Amino acid sequence: MKKFYLLLPILAGIMFGSSGIFVRTLTQNGIDQMTLPFLRFSIAIIPISIAMLLTDKKLFKIDLKYIPLFLVCSLTIIGLNLCYNESMNTIPLSLAAVLLSLAPIYVLIFAYILFGEKITKNKIICMLLALLGCILMTGILESNITNVPLSGILAGIGAGLFWAIYLMASKKAIENGIHTYTILFYSIIFISLLLIPFSDFGQINNFISINPIFAVIFLFVHSTFSFGLPYILSTLSLNYMDSGVSSILLSGAEPFAALLFGFIFYTEVPTLPMFIGFILTIIAIMMLSRNEDVSK
Repeated sequence: MKKFYLLLPILAGIMFGSSGIFVRTLTQNGIDQMTLPFLRFSIAIIPISIAMLLTDKKLFKIDLKYIPLFLVCSLTIIGLNLCYNESMNTIPLSLAAVLLSLAPIYVLIFAYILFGEKITKNKIICMLLALLGCILMTGILESNITNVPLSGILAGIGAGLFWAIYLMASKKAIENGIHTYTILFYSIIFISLLLIPFSDFGQINNFISINPIFAVIFLFVHSTFSFGLPYILSTLSLNYMDSGVSSILLSGAEPFAALLFGFIFYTEVPTLPMFIGFILTIIAIMMLSRNEDVSK
């Protein structure tokens, strides 16, 4: 039974890693960068609500004084998704996922600057390994350099930065006794409301009108499979294992899934140096996750 629980964060990582397939499909079918996250989060309210009802109905109750914290979480998730969607549309899915996975490194840096938390030698080594891995993955050191747009790399770095801010804000909320589901539920409600004025409902109507049944199923699967369900699984895994173990499994599974999906669906084949860089970065992130209480 214990081995089954180990699958929860792995499955969550695989689901997170599938995001690029949905994002690219929706973008290619005329959904813009503001409408896309609106669809993702507004529909995700359904599975998150179900998870909360099955866990504890009291999770819907909040103290109004924490609303500013939820707003911070909401704004960072919006920034994260805008940057991550841009990176997934312009650079290989594996590189986009790795750049996002650098968030724990940014957390360490922010914690050092803002709170004076120490950075150990082992953490510095991990950070340097991750940086070297990312440099190799861009192909910049190869004579036959792969054309990787700088805008996509910067967007991926931005996604990681926004994710780091969200991690710190949500950690603060958890320390105040707020459940992960509650943070996520109210954050995506605020996100959906904030994105309504910027969303193009004509694009949504056009996408659905082409094949209504398939489109509705696709949108629900996109929101549930690449966002709602992996959050639920990763949160559920914390009931059966240490958060560090869960984080290690998730942080390793997501980029590998993105690499695999990129190869299967878009024939994104990394060169040998790129693959070595990928492995170096994943090892560094997993080593950091072992020592840091950082989970997705």
